[in-house]
Amino acid sequence: MPRMILLRHGQSVWNRDNRFTGWTDVDLSEAGWQEARAAARSLQSHDIHFDHCFTSVLKRAIRTLWIVLDEIDQMWLPVTRSWRLNERHYGALQGQNKDKVREEVGEQQFRLWRRSFAGRPPPLEKSDKRHPGHEAKYARVPPDLLPCCESLEDAVARVLPYWQDNIEPLLMEGSTPLVVGHGNSFRGIIKYLNKISDEDIPSLEIPMAMPLIYEFNDELEPISSRYLKI
Repeated sequence: MPRMILLRHGQSVWNRDNRFTGWTDVDLSEAGWQEARAAARSLQSHDIHFDHCFTSVLKRAIRTLWIVLDEIDQMWLPVTRSWRLNERHYGALQGQNKDKVREEVGEQQFRLWRRSFAGRPPPLEKSDKRHPGHEAKYARVPPDLLPCCESLEDAVARVLPYWQDNIEPLLMEGSTPLVVGHGNSFRGIIKYLNKISDEDIPSLEIPMAMPLIYEFNDELEPISSRYLKI
């Protein structure tokens, strides 16, 4: 029976500070380190094994994966990183305090930017130092694919082809992948797997550092999913 584990990263320093993060490459907070260790203990206590790891190119996800692999003494497992598993890009909102943005633009506009399916935040200029085109980690990505901002719809469209081309084939071969990523990249995968509507997907909450186990039939249709309690 094919099986997969999704694990959202632990708390980052900007999660702690209530700031829009997106593609900004911030690290875990101390609480995030502890959450990642707890996730590893949960996987061990439930006897969950995996043989290939996927993550984004953002250090809060990479760090979470490292901590998990270190805690379970399996740092030798193969790891594949991809920018396509990055968090949604929040454009010019990145770095701003969420409460201050809400006060400045009002609740309706704030919810449109943060929680609608198709609403995009204000874009970054390509000359802005926060634009991914200025970072070495994206040097091999075609410039026209690097976003200045993204809606949730855009993020889903970015993530799903990677899922279908890289993770589904491993599941079909009998591998059990661990995917360590982000709230919105996982909304895209879960939307696809669970056939969640455009209207309902923005309200889906994905807890930090709590392993989500999917089991599939031979056609890769989900037959069960559950979070492991830490």
